[in-house]
Amino acid sequence: MNLSNTIKSIQDIMRKDDGVDGDAQRLGQLTWMLFLKVFDQREEEWEDDNKKYKSPLPERYRWRNWAAYKADAEGKKKPQIAGSELINFVNNELFPALKDQIDASKTPQHKVIKQVFEDANNYMKSGPQMLAVIEKLEDAINFHEFTTRSQLGKVYEQLLNDLRGAGNAGEFYTPRAITEFMVAQVNPRLDKNEAVLDPACGTGGFLTAAIDHFGNQIDTKSSVEDKRAIEELIHGIEKKQLPHLLCTTNMLLHGIDVPSQIQHRNTLGISWNEWNANDKVDCIITNPPFGGYEDDGVGSDYPADLRTRETADMFMALIIKKLLEENGRAAVVLPDGFLFGDGIKGTLKKLLLRACKLHTIIRLPKGVFAPYTTIKTNLLFFTKGATVDDGIERFHTDTIWFYEHPYPAGYKSYSKTKPIRLEEFKPEQDWWGDEANDFADRVENEFAWKVDFKTKHEQAESLAQPHWQRAEQLNNQAAALEGEAGDLRKSLVGTTDAAYREKIDAQIAELRAKAEPLRLQARDAQAAGDRIYWPIFNLDIKNPNAPEEETHDPDVLLEKYKKLLGEIEETENQLKSELAAALAHHFSPEAEA
Repeated sequence: MNLSNTIKSIQDIMRKDDGVDGDAQRLGQLTWMLFLKVFDQREEEWEDDNKKYKSPLPERYRWRNWAAYKADAEGKKKPQIAGSELINFVNNELFPALKDQIDASKTPQHKVIKQVFEDANNYMKSGPQMLAVIEKLEDAINFHEFTTRSQLGKVYEQLLNDLRGAGNAGEFYTPRAITEFMVAQVNPRLDKNEAVLDPACGTGGFLTAAIDHFGNQIDTKSSVEDKRAIEELIHGIEKKQLPHLLCTTNMLLHGIDVPSQIQHRNTLGISWNEWNANDKVDCIITNPPFGGYEDDGVGSDYPADLRTRETADMFMALIIKKLLEENGRAAVVLPDGFLFGDGIKGTLKKLLLRACKLHTIIRLPKGVFAPYTTIKTNLLFFTKGATVDDGIERFHTDTIWFYEHPYPAGYKSYSKTKPIRLEEFKPEQDWWGDEANDFADRVENEFAWKVDFKTKHEQAESLAQPHWQRAEQLNNQAAALEGEAGDLRKSLVGTTDAAYREKIDAQIAELRAKAEPLRLQARDAQAAGDRIYWPIFNLDIKNPNAPEEETHDPDVLLEKYKKLLGEIEETENQLKSELAAALAHHFSPEAEA
């Protein structure tokens, strides 16, 4: 029986157990057992290399001393603990020991064990069935054999792929084609010791792709230090217990001996000012959770203009401001909502385009992340610019290239049985070019187009500026009147003369009556400028080179008609507002005087 079939047969055994409910629990159960099995076999290697090696696990609770089958006097392999006693041992001895008796501060290995088991659970209730699972693992997995070792990582990836349909657990898995493509285009370099971070690492798909990418840069001349350096360059943070356990095991299976840099904590729960320069990395590659919201209080110390509870928005603020090194490169999966959203999303996009060079947006079709979500998603590639603090608003983004990824021939959507494949990205990779020459070799085609953001920004700012200047003038006039009213109010302190007080109160009321319409006019002028300026940050830009698809579907036609009506109404309102702002000075107190 091959390894893949063995894993499937283990899952079949678990389905018979009354305590294991659903694919997510089956995978969680299998993974902590697989972790201990693989860790024990890695320990055998470490013991051979270092006779003084001491396990972070209490001796009684190492896999070899309770789970591994032992040969009796006749050479027949038998379990060390009877099935009738096994569940009691696991629940009342093994798990309490691994949760409570491990001092995470001792060594990185202690930290890994502590984090893996602090929220892990044993779901199985049948000792004989757990023994059957152990027997399958013992027979099928010999990590010392290279063929098993290399195959196990692939089988594990398939397990994670299968998890995509397991309720909310699917959110932790990004299709392998996406992870490999994004890592390849960011291209972290081992010879430059470029650290890679996924701040929402889930099961570790981007990190394993980065490990493989680094591994391909190692040749026969590479030293042992080069191979060890990979371990130090891989960083991940994961909030939830199950994906953290899955990721840690994934790291072990991909050659990371001590995956202590996979932290079990909430990235977004870390105080804004707790991040420092030492946390910055060269490469960030991530698919942050989107559509969800953090608990009250999380992110409350973010800068006021970046304060939000929407998870993907919070991650983008952190990546741009706190996590990405100057000249560092990033690739992030984001939904269409980020591209066309305004409010905080508009502010974030302005920050992104100012602080970074957003050079490429790959527009993916629907279904890439099915069945977890059918929302259309995008891959944003950007490089952090050098900080220039001279008080001038500078934008590092000049040109944004878009590439619309098409379905393969004959596809109308992706699915679990028809996932997106890496070879589909060959056209993008051939077209990509080199950032060193500002992607000079890129050309527009039926899938690729570019947007001259620099010109759009300059034109919009030029048209909006008169409105903003008018708003500033009006606000200054209102502020001067309100200042006079404030001074008059101060002059009343200690005054008991009723007639005097009445006179001053009347003057204050008159000043405030003059200030109020100025404030309203200023607000309208500011809004008129904003309506010209902020639409440039709508990055939901359709492919101008794609042929218009003719449709006779009444629902589609009705939707287009409604959209057209909305655009007409929006244009009319914009013209009215701009006209009102332009004529406002004719009706100001100044004009009346």
